[in-house]
Amino acid sequence: MSFYGFAKTVMSLPFRLMGWKLRGLENVPAEGPVILASNHVSLWDPVLIGCGLRRQVCYMAKDELFHVPVLGWAVRHLGAFPVKRGQGDTSAIRQSLAVLKEHKILGVFPEGTRSKTGQIQKALPGIVLFMEKSQAPIVPVRVSGTRSLFTKGWGKVGMVIGEPLTPEMLKPPANVENRREWVAQKIMDALDQLPEI
Repeated sequence: MSFYGFAKTVMSLPFRLMGWKLRGLENVPAEGPVILASNHVSLWDPVLIGCGLRRQVCYMAKDELFHVPVLGWAVRHLGAFPVKRGQGDTSAIRQSLAVLKEHKILGVFPEGTRSKTGQIQKALPGIVLFMEKSQAPIVPVRVSGTRSLFTKGWGKVGMVIGEPLTPEMLKPPANVENRREWVAQKIMDALDQLPEI
């Protein structure tokens, strides 16, 4: 068993004990490049998504995590790669596109950071760049219950996965001035329309 498989088995136990609910798993393509776009309310979000999906998800993670003993090693071996936030990290962009070129799943939190209110926030346009360069479909995912996982998470933790959005479906009208911003908002609208668990 790979380290990813072992970690997935171990880390999914708490979610299973809490009666997690996973809906729409069939909406994740079984193969090919995929951009997974999720809301972000807790540090547990990528763990929940990674445990719930059949395919491995590769995430960008803040650079500081990779310098923490043991944790840095684990994060890297789980398929994550570093990003220096607030700097327009071209290395992280190249790595993201490499993940998609290898027909893997790239996990993205379009809001860029955790929502303090739990409400869906405005997306950064970076996710649109990944879609344009790779032509990969975007699959919206709404996680629930991770914000208060160990206090109110029992029976209320899980995720709902929406139908894939192809680049053709997200093509903006000709009169739109800021095309990436328009597409990013459409992605967040699709995510916001997904029900909570």
